[in-house]
Formats: sequence, structure tokens, C-alpha cells
Amino acid sequence: MNTLDDCRVAIDSIDNQILELLNKRMKVVQRVGEIKSKSGGAIYRPEREKAIIERLTALSAKNDGLLNSKAIEAIFLEVFAVSRNLELPEKIAYLGPEGTFTHQAAESRFGAMSDYLPLSSIDAVFKTLEAGRAKFGVVPIENSKDGIVGETLDLLSKSCVKIVAELYMPIHASFATKAKKLEDITKIYSKDKGFGQCRDFLQEYGFVNIEQIPVDSTAKAAILAAGDPSSAAICSHIAAKLYGLPTMFENIEDSQDSTTRFIILSDFVNGQSEHDKTSILVKLHDAREAGSLVHFLQDFDDANINLSKIESRPSKEKGGFGYWFYIDFYGHIKDTAVQKLLSKHEGEVTWLGSYVKGED
Repeated sequence: MNTLDDCRVAIDSIDNQILELLNKRMKVVQRVGEIKSKSGGAIYRPEREKAIIERLTALSAKNDGLLNSKAIEAIFLEVFAVSRNLELPEKIAYLGPEGTFTHQAAESRFGAMSDYLPLSSIDAVFKTLEAGRAKFGVVPIENSKDGIVGETLDLLSKSCVKIVAELYMPIHASFATKAKKLEDITKIYSKDKGFGQCRDFLQEYGFVNIEQIPVDSTAKAAILAAGDPSSAAICSHIAAKLYGLPTMFENIEDSQDSTTRFIILSDFVNGQSEHDKTSILVKLHDAREAGSLVHFLQDFDDANINLSKIESRPSKEKGGFGYWFYIDFYGHIKDTAVQKLLSKHEGEVTWLGSYVKGED
């Protein structure tokens, strides 16, 4: 390949081969869907997807390929999403409105082709799943800066839906506008918290004295800015894309280490893998006795099961200040050691789900 035209011809030929192979893959996927529709098997299998990405990453490294793990994941997560829609189109409910970070998290796992249902509250997501109006739900459960999302934990404690996957997503703000030049901008829309989180950027670019208009969501900010070329929005990347608002600057937040953990909810049990995490709620019978929690946690140490999180929550029961505990640990509900441990505490533990642990 000596010229740019030679390279383009080679790329076109390779693209044709990729398309042919993808179509072959989708025919196999259709057959998988037919088999699962008869057996009732789950369409979304995070442990299978992780195994595929790990296998392809190892293969790429072995062959000195240019694609690393992140690149392979980005490509194949979209392939998986398209495949699931061919197997069985499913509706995904999420904490809306459109263009929020939760929407961005949902699309990162279920792709652009899926049927999304934005809802006004986390409670509405749970109720929609429980009523069978959607197959999957995506909600936030904790943030590295603000801590646990109490509403999510409270709803998990009394819902029949389970956690089937988790994902950690860095929260980055974009500065988007239809203005041609910075000096043309006369106002900026964002959530009130957004202005505080991007104070350094606003000061550096001379926006401190420009009118700052707080709105309900970053999605609303993008909608308003899209209709006014003299304005801008501090919003999510997906909101800017969704409402046709050109992004002028990315990652404008003062702190670059804010990450939100999202969970995916549904009604099936994941298969075991080598990378599992399990979530439970614990309400100890003798919680008021000294050392009761220590003794409970000692059982995990004795079973060589590692905890990754423990969080206390008010039980909200009448007659006092009762607490229950949210615990994440490494392992699957079907692991022998886990079953043996939990059997010692029958009636004290509510299982919330076992799933492939996300990359934080």
C-alpha cells in the first residue's frame, strides 16, 4: 500500500469481510434466541460477555494486535447489544429524563438500538420492572463523592427484582453550545450543582459574571441551549449528542475522580463465573447485643470470603432506631462456601443478586 487510495481500498475490503462475518454471527444469535425462547434462558449474560472480552483481549495481545482491552470492550459491547436485540428486543427502564448520566450508563451496556424508557424516579423504575413493563432497569447506587443512594437500597430491601450487573462510570461534564465564539455566549444552563463542580473552568474562561441559570437536569440544560445560539449548557456527553448540541469542551469539572456505580436490575439469576460479587441485606436477630455484627462478619473471615463494602441503613421500623446492613462480598450465591455461610443466618439475610463485578 503505497498511496492513500491503496489504504482506502484495503480498508473497504476489510470492512466488507467484517460485515459478512457480523451477519454470520447474527444468524447464530437468532438461533440462540429461538433456543432461549423455548427454555426461558436469560438474554443478558454479563458473565458470558466478560469471558468473551477477556478471551479476545488475550488473543489480541498474543498476536501483537493494536486493540487493547478497552478498545475491544467498546467494540464488542455494541455488538453484544445488537445481538440481544436480535435475540429478543427488550425494554430498558432507567432514571430519566433522557440525556442524564443514568441514560448514558444504560446505553453503554444496551447500545443505541435498544428501547429505552426514561422514568421520573428510582421508585418508578422498580415498579415498572415488578409489573413486567420492562425487562431491565438501570439506577445509581453510589457515588465516589456523595456516597450511597439511600432510595435504591431501601427499594432493594423490599423488591423482588435482583441486581444482575454493575458498572462504574466516570462522571464528566461537557460544555456544549451552538455559539460560534465564546464571546457570543450570554447565559449558561445547568443543574445548580453543575456550576459548583465546574467553578475553575468557568473562571478560567471568563464565565463567572455571565448569567448562570439552574435547571432541573443536565438534559433540560441541553434542550434549552440547543434552542438558543447565545447560550451554553453544562451537561452530559449523551445529552449534547441527543439534542444536537455541539460540544466545545469535554471534562470541564474541577475534580476528575468522580465515579458513579450503577446497577442493572432484572428477574433472573446469573450463572457463576470467576469474577463474581454478591450483594445482601442483613438484619441481625440480636442486633442490640454487643458484638453481634462482629460475630456475623467473623463468619466471612472464617470462610475466607472477602467483603468489598458494608453500609448501615435505618430499618424504618416502628419502635426505635433499628438498623440493617448492606454488604457486598466477592463470590456467587451458588458457591458452596457462600451457601454454607448464609445457611447459618437463615432469616437474617436477604439476597439482592450475584453478578460479574464491574471495573472501578
